[in-house]
Amino acid sequence: MNYTDAIEYMKIAAQRGSVLGLSRITELLGLMGDPQDKIKTVHIAGTNGKGSFGAMLTSVLKCAGYRVGGFSSPAITDVTDSFRIGGEVISEQDFADLIGYIAPICESMDEKPTEFEVLTAAAFELFVRKKCDIAVVECGMGGDTDSTNVIKAPVLSVVTNVQKDHGAFLGNNIAEIAAHKCGIFKAGRPAYFGGNSEEAYEIAADTANRLGCELFIPDYAHFSWSDDNCTINGTDLIYKGQKLHIPLLGTYQFENAVNVLSCIEILRREGTDIPESAVRQGLEKVKWHGRFEVISKEPLIIYDGAHNPDGIRCAADSIRRYFGDKKVVLLIGVMADKEYGLYADMLGELADTAFAVQPDNPRALNSSALAQALTQRGLETRPFDDFDSGVKTACEYAEQRRMPLIALGSLYMYRQFMASMKDVIH
Repeated sequence: MNYTDAIEYMKIAAQRGSVLGLSRITELLGLMGDPQDKIKTVHIAGTNGKGSFGAMLTSVLKCAGYRVGGFSSPAITDVTDSFRIGGEVISEQDFADLIGYIAPICESMDEKPTEFEVLTAAAFELFVRKKCDIAVVECGMGGDTDSTNVIKAPVLSVVTNVQKDHGAFLGNNIAEIAAHKCGIFKAGRPAYFGGNSEEAYEIAADTANRLGCELFIPDYAHFSWSDDNCTINGTDLIYKGQKLHIPLLGTYQFENAVNVLSCIEILRREGTDIPESAVRQGLEKVKWHGRFEVISKEPLIIYDGAHNPDGIRCAADSIRRYFGDKKVVLLIGVMADKEYGLYADMLGELADTAFAVQPDNPRALNSSALAQALTQRGLETRPFDDFDSGVKTACEYAEQRRMPLIALGSLYMYRQFMASMKDVIH
């Protein structure tokens, strides 16, 4: 199977929709020889921060000398972007080889696996083939019924935080959502909860107690940070007297770093050798796309994948921190199932104006409907039917007024935005 064939098969799998549950993935992996049982894994759930957490931890482990596998979603550049070895995206040929092996097995099953289940199986098979020492695996959605939750004895289970999102699948309150995410905890294996919700923490503690696994939380006594340590050049913090620099932007990166550093201590306790030099170098070298990422400095253009209430709040906090009273221009494209009215409520006072576009995704909201909703809530928004025209006009408007342009609304829009930006920058 070549790469084109693999993509065509994934389109077929995508038609099966998104169905939570572990029966299909368990059967599929069993037919494959259970590769998920052959690799040490750090398993990550959480409403926000999974990607940045995974990128930081992967970079540190790589600098410590380990061969590190990675699986994350959604893919923000190409489908291969969900799979990484040592922080680097796998090749199209590697992806084609994986799907070429898995597809016939899927087709032999009475109940065919969904797209995400195929990708999950491919990730575990990849890690075995590449002889990874350890893998960092993100849940796609929730935790207990997510297809990644087939890991029987993770080195560590992590819940970065719990906020409201995916209400149709996970519940409409924090307790229900937390119960799903803490479903990745495994009996007798260490677990970590990094959120600041007392209600979610109680669910995490109850789950850990029931399973007999030790639960860890961040110890902020070892950390020091202030707004002055968060600039357009990155994030600095003091950890146990040592100054650490992270090139990632966003006021939320401090909390992500606290979670990573706290989990490194747990991994050390579990026998993973991680020198202090690897921690420092790993954080300095980390790369991650789509999270308050500077796309261009002249003019200043930033992309942030904020798409749920907590993410939007963090985006607003970051804009205030970096730009103070200076107004920004917004380019917004969202999925129809998101609380997009919050963009006007949380970001309206920070924006000069906004431009609405429709991402190339079947779940995306029409740009006119988005513009109407935002304008009605006080954020003057101009819709564009053509995505490229919307990006170009927003860039020109921001440059003429010497204002930063912040593109946000969905990670699903990132690849399309970057393609448009090539023409704009040229």
